Amino acid sequence: MTKKPPVIHPSMRPNALGLTLRDYEGSASTLCAGCGHDSITAAIVRAFYELATPPHMVAKLSGIGCSSKTPAYFVSGAHGFNSAHGRMPAIATGANAANRTLTYIGVSGDGDSLSIGLGQLCHAIRRNLNMLYIIENNGVYGLTKGQFSASSEVGTKSKKGEVNQQRPIDPVSLALGLGATFVARSFSGDKAQLVPLIKAGLAHQGFALIDVISPCVTFNDHEGSTKSYVSTRKRNLPVIEADFVPAAQEITAEYAAGSAMSVTMHDGSTVRLRKVAPDYDPSSHRNVLDFLEDHGKVGEIPTGLLYLDQSGVEMHEAAKTPKVPLTQVPFSKLCPGSRALAELQEEYV
Repeated sequence: MTKKPPVIHPSMRPNALGLTLRDYEGSASTLCAGCGHDSITAAIVRAFYELATPPHMVAKLSGIGCSSKTPAYFVSGAHGFNSAHGRMPAIATGANAANRTLTYIGVSGDGDSLSIGLGQLCHAIRRNLNMLYIIENNGVYGLTKGQFSASSEVGTKSKKGEVNQQRPIDPVSLALGLGATFVARSFSGDKAQLVPLIKAGLAHQGFALIDVISPCVTFNDHEGSTKSYVSTRKRNLPVIEADFVPAAQEITAEYAAGSAMSVTMHDGSTVRLRKVAPDYDPSSHRNVLDFLEDHGKVGEIPTGLLYLDQSGVEMHEAAKTPKVPLTQVPFSKLCPGSRALAELQEEYV
């Protein structure tokens, strides 16, 4: 883990807790230069700083992938858990059940959440688990060199020219269909929109999903490359593959609410973003689905707070769990003894 130098710029003003922006950072990023995930990290750091959240009251969780490395780069003083591939929602559910007083944030990718972890994500939404769940969506398996992911659109091409033929899974439509109570989408380069969305998601009581379009700038580990795993293993050289990734400028976007903007990605492709208007109503489930479908037909990706239902019942409220976190319940109550277990078993005879 690479530590950042302990230098604080004079312009870094302390928040209500007396902490600066630097206090909400983590280790130096090892992601590729120009990766959109680093922009999301900066937005998360800014959100926690502006909310003046005590770092020791934050629990950050992830699965496996480039996106799941992100929690190492923010709020170093928080609790953290890097789970098995796709299993982060189950870990978050268990931790939340044991200690409801923490602020939970999960960071995952389109591969980690929409492929191996799809079932886990669905149940976290269904339970209305009180957490912020960020999907860093780049449409590829960046950690394994650019294969199509479950969110890749039909017709998109890989670096070696293959065309994806399979229909994508849209996390926003999925969440809406499962009854999620907070659904949003943003772009990693639009910090002005992303920071307040993250703050709103952290403050929401229940499951908050933010799907963030995050460009990937890595090379593919394709067949025929002299730097591929296959080529290296054939030569029996005990070395780690190292691709050359050119430095790239961070992609940013500034555009007014209610307007649309085309943004050019690192590979030359473009995405057209449509920011919801100030009078947009996120409370109508039917209208949100129509809005997404209408703009999807013209090739636009709506961004902003897309759906909000404040009437949802959070998991602890539905299960009528005790107000006291299980971590603070005396051992005698958690383990009442063999007699209590025998009485419980008699009920099932």
